[in-house]
Amino acid sequence: MRWALVKVALAVTAMVVVAFAVPLGLVVKELARDRAYGSAERQAATIGPVLAITTDRTQLERAVASAETGSGGRIGVHVPANGRNGRSAEIGARRAPEADVAAAVELGRASVSPVPGGSSLLQPTAVASGIAVVEVFVPDAALTKGVTTSWLVLAGVGLALVIGSVAVADRLGTRMVRPAERLAGAAHDLGKGKLGVRVPEDGPKELRLAASAFNSMADQVVQLLANERELAADLSHRLRTPLTVLRLNAASLGDNPAAEQTRAAVEQLEREVDQIIRTAREQKAQNQQAAAAAGCDAAEVIRERMAFWSALAEDEGRTVRVAGADRPVRIPVARPELAAALDAMLGNVFRHTPEGTAFAVDVHHAEEAVIVLVSDAGPGIADPEAALRRGHGGGGEGSTGLGLDIVRRLAESTGGDVRIGRSVLGGTEVRIWLALDGRRAPHGGRRGHRLRRTLRTRGRRAARTGT
Repeated sequence: MRWALVKVALAVTAMVVVAFAVPLGLVVKELARDRAYGSAERQAATIGPVLAITTDRTQLERAVASAETGSGGRIGVHVPANGRNGRSAEIGARRAPEADVAAAVELGRASVSPVPGGSSLLQPTAVASGIAVVEVFVPDAALTKGVTTSWLVLAGVGLALVIGSVAVADRLGTRMVRPAERLAGAAHDLGKGKLGVRVPEDGPKELRLAASAFNSMADQVVQLLANERELAADLSHRLRTPLTVLRLNAASLGDNPAAEQTRAAVEQLEREVDQIIRTAREQKAQNQQAAAAAGCDAAEVIRERMAFWSALAEDEGRTVRVAGADRPVRIPVARPELAAALDAMLGNVFRHTPEGTAFAVDVHHAEEAVIVLVSDAGPGIADPEAALRRGHGGGGEGSTGLGLDIVRRLAESTGGDVRIGRSVLGGTEVRIWLALDGRRAPHGGRRGHRLRRTLRTRGRRAARTGT
């Protein structure tokens, strides 16, 4: 695909360069020719006023010598004979054939005569004795002056355009090929049984959609396998009761060979059932680990849980706002764990704030972390730090009753943490910092400060607009 894009860009750019550069090169050549003949016409025009005044040879030779190129032997004057016994005069250099000069006199307008080394411009001028002709020699070098340089410039520009288009096409091809290669590699790994593999949702829109569909498919595969193994374990548990009955019945059969064979078959069946149960439990644990390693789309989970809680919020007259959950945000956390943490924080809003209190959920995706903010406009928590310390107890006297143990375990499993503060709505703000690379959240760093300031600014703007 990458090489195909490069070839297409090369072909299209080459055609564009040829379509524009070749006509432009011909125009440049024609302009150089017109410029050379225009200069020759101007030089011939400087001799015309002298011919109108006099045909004296000395005067004309002086006028030719004072012309721009007259001293270089490039200007000649053909003066007709004066009277019957007069003779025609030839002043300066003469290169054009006599027939071409006569033709110019007969036509009465300027003409061009090819001569060795260039061409001559023949300009007829009326004098007292008839028609004189001013001849200006235009060498071939003057006709092509600057043309080679212009063509080289055009070729350089065309080459630069071709190279630039190839570079851009290669860059675009890389952007398209890399996500496609990652998608193909992930599909290959999933086929090998690596259930935790997922694809970053980046690149062009079509590939992002394909990556999102692949991740959803992988999640469904994991879920289907988990359901299948759970069903196998459940069926194995159900077999224990009839097996127990068979074992008791076999024990009462006596000591004959048939009874021994029956008891041996029952024992073998019990061992097989136990093996199935152990295998199902091990694979269930592996599925859970794979789901945690694959992570989930935080934005999708937040939208799903907010849709659940919005019905209760509507009944209680609460204003709800969700921001930042409109694009995929993948985090290294299992979907059920994130859903449980969100339910714990949103449940606190409904339990500890009066009806009609507004609340909001904000999601911010940074390079090294995903931050989830749950804020409300309630009375707030008097001592947030103490509430966090008490939350370490996990229940009983050391617990706040806010369910923060679930939230803390979720954040710390990624290398992040939980903070409680004052929200821009005036109440409590619970902030979960979920590290994407397992590093500790940079609380004191400038980036963390900048990130928090951005979120607060966005929250204040939303609070003023009431959305």
